[in-house]
Amino acid sequence: MPAISVIVPVYKVEEYLHRCVDSLLSQSFGDFDLILVDDGSPDGCGSICEEYAQQDARVHVIHRENGGLSAARNTGIDWAFANSDSQWLTFVDSDDWVHRDFLKLLYEAAAETGCRLAACGNFRTGGEAFPEEAEAPCRVLSADDYYCGAADGRNAPVTAWAKLYDKSLFTTLRYPAGKIHEDEFTTYRTVYAAERVALVPRLLYAYYQNPAGIMQSKWTPKRLVILEAMEAQIAFARENGNRRLLEKVTEGYVFCIHHQLAGAGSWEGRDKGEILRTLRKKLRRGLKQGRKFSLFPLTWQYLWAYEEAYPVKPFWWLLNHGKQALDRMWGKRGTE
Repeated sequence: MPAISVIVPVYKVEEYLHRCVDSLLSQSFGDFDLILVDDGSPDGCGSICEEYAQQDARVHVIHRENGGLSAARNTGIDWAFANSDSQWLTFVDSDDWVHRDFLKLLYEAAAETGCRLAACGNFRTGGEAFPEEAEAPCRVLSADDYYCGAADGRNAPVTAWAKLYDKSLFTTLRYPAGKIHEDEFTTYRTVYAAERVALVPRLLYAYYQNPAGIMQSKWTPKRLVILEAMEAQIAFARENGNRRLLEKVTEGYVFCIHHQLAGAGSWEGRDKGEILRTLRKKLRRGLKQGRKFSLFPLTWQYLWAYEEAYPVKPFWWLLNHGKQALDRMWGKRGTE
């Protein structure tokens, strides 16, 4: 009976797949099954997966028609529920790799603390090895402290990877098929369902920024789905009366819209004008919500947000709000 099911979606990563799978099969904690989900990869990934299955009985390969990262993860989750007695799940992207003690330290942290979710640090890399680190004790954080306060460059609370989940957290939860930014739709639900997180303060997950990855491609309207995910988080925070989460997501929402406006502005599609109008409307709503938390005051620092939200300033806006911004703007310029 394996303790952990490791789920690896595989698509067009022939160059990196060996590095990923080898890092898992050489783990210091060996009580796991490895589920390689070949998501209709057009290269040699499917054959590589089968070779690993022939070499190691812990490896199970699923071949499916291409459906995207969410569908592949869901396929792995479904297989784990139907075919494995494991108690825990973890996700590793197939162009990433993990430290030799990745499973061991996360499993021990969860067992010792009784938490249903354990997480570790990660680092972005172009291929560099894991840095040497001294051992440090595990910390137990509340869901709020982890999701709203633990992001420091080493920890990425929103990502699916670099975490160990009690399988029960996915009894009914699945990733949104056909959508990018799938982590934004899902991870916060696991964190708040778990209530507490055992945080291992070690860099155990290597996040490789694949130059051919989804997020490195040119902007298209598909990117706007992240706003849908953040709006779902805002609704979740309101439903649960969670002011801290609502403030965090509202602030991120405004910055995210700013980023999407920049991408949409460089896009040459037919619906560009309508997209820009919709984004500016969302930005105005976000700024209004943010002011309830004293976020985004009308100062020089945040003038960019209001200039984007109100590209053509009506008279009442200038009368009520513009003077303060102009005073700050001209005052700043006068000192340069």
